[in-house]
Amino acid sequence: MAEVINMPRLSDTMEEGTVAKWLKKVGDKVEEGDILAEIETDKATMEFESFHEGTLLHIGIQEGEGAPVDSLLAIIGEEGEDISGLLNGQDASGSGEETPAAKDTSASDTDANQTAATGSAEIPEGVEIITMPRLSDTMEEGTVAKWLKKVGDSVEEGDILAEIETDKATMEFESFYSGTLLHIGIQEGEGAPVDSLLAVIGPEGTDVDAVLSAHAGSGASDESAQQPTEEKQQQAPKEDKPAESMQTSGQNGQRIFVSPLAKKIASEKGIDLSQVKGTGDHGRIIKRDVENYQPSEQKAASLETQVQEASTTSVAPVQLPVGEESTEEVKNSQMRKVIAKRLSESKFTAPHYYLTIEVDMDNAKASRAQINELPDTKVSFNDMVLKACAMALKKHPQVNTSWNGDTTIYNHHVHMGVAVAVDDGLVVPVLKFADQMSLTQIGSAVKDLAGRARNKKIKPDEMEGSTFTVSNLGMFGILEFTSIINQPNSAILSVGAIVDKPVVKNGQIVAGSTMKITLACDHRTVDGATGAQFLQTLRAYLENPVTMLA
Repeated sequence: MAEVINMPRLSDTMEEGTVAKWLKKVGDKVEEGDILAEIETDKATMEFESFHEGTLLHIGIQEGEGAPVDSLLAIIGEEGEDISGLLNGQDASGSGEETPAAKDTSASDTDANQTAATGSAEIPEGVEIITMPRLSDTMEEGTVAKWLKKVGDSVEEGDILAEIETDKATMEFESFYSGTLLHIGIQEGEGAPVDSLLAVIGPEGTDVDAVLSAHAGSGASDESAQQPTEEKQQQAPKEDKPAESMQTSGQNGQRIFVSPLAKKIASEKGIDLSQVKGTGDHGRIIKRDVENYQPSEQKAASLETQVQEASTTSVAPVQLPVGEESTEEVKNSQMRKVIAKRLSESKFTAPHYYLTIEVDMDNAKASRAQINELPDTKVSFNDMVLKACAMALKKHPQVNTSWNGDTTIYNHHVHMGVAVAVDDGLVVPVLKFADQMSLTQIGSAVKDLAGRARNKKIKPDEMEGSTFTVSNLGMFGILEFTSIINQPNSAILSVGAIVDKPVVKNGQIVAGSTMKITLACDHRTVDGATGAQFLQTLRAYLENPVTMLA
């Protein structure tokens, strides 16, 4: 019998997965334990094994596509088995006949459609429905900042109806129609989605209630009924109209669309409208464009021409670079999208503050050199920082906490998260019970976890449960930086590079080595004094590494 394979939940926070690569194709034999596909989660790209044997009959999610957890991923069964029932969401033996309930629903839908077709009123001729315009490419909702016309006012084509606040600016919105403002659908200060009913313009004395009823009964419920009105709005600026308030002519006879107010201001200031770039709807020149117009460039060009004409010496032309603009849009990986989501949540929900100190690393360098002289021993400065943090957390349990709304969770164990850069982003393997590990154990564990993370072989549970995180960019020469807290931790340590420079010791300037470390804290759980005391303890361990071996 065919088995349905759904998108697995490969981590505790996974909500969606992306198929990075299929290792089997439809028709291939599948044994239990075979790797079906590589699936990209919010934390890593992982191999997904089959728990069933048979033939791969169907692939539900193609390579590069993402889908929520429990979506149909594949179907495995006997070769030639009929899986149409599984694909249709019903038993293969189903007759396919409509149930009485389905028939009733179909009949009621038909009746409803007939009622809508025959009983809905039509919008009277000459009446125009004005909807909330899309004034920017990212606009989804607009707010009416100010109405410049009121109900009953006469409106001419090109008149400014209102000032509308978008997601980018407050812009003037002009009317494409002439008539009387019969109805205002969105009051000043109110917001509404794009295409919501903004106003109604038509002949004076029109029955507004009938128009609104017709719009609600047909236009609002049937997108196709809205289309003619929207097409009229889009085409209106392109139609040849003699209205002086709508258009004027430039020097080359080209039509220029300009609002009456902008045209008046331009006339008063003596501005040539053919030189002004319009930013209004459909490229119209509006008040802001005229007020912000800077004629300095034209004046400079004119002055340059005069100077060239008066000059008797020839000037070599300036060779300006010529190239082709190009961009590339790359689809974000599932890991990158989740990183963006989690870090945004952390940054904007946890009140971050930062504490930086400078650590004398002379003794640490000497101790590391001695330790690494031992056979089969390799300890890095990062290993020493992790060990020092683990020990400091035991002395300052307030830093080893998590904010939980009405309560604060105190972690009596120390699980150190180690930020590791991979091709697709950033992962955080976790050293469990790091305070109980020696320097050499920490070094071996970090090397193993980081290597498997980069090779996409790390397990989800090896990246969960951290209580504190360390991010080290010192190996890239970064002197000092700040990090975003890895929730639900209360703090993260940023480690910079070790720098050789003059330092003052015992009143004398001598050569020394220092390293800057910055602690980012969640102020809900860690106060400034607590964070400072933690850093003092951490510095004491790093400047005297022998204390970490006791």
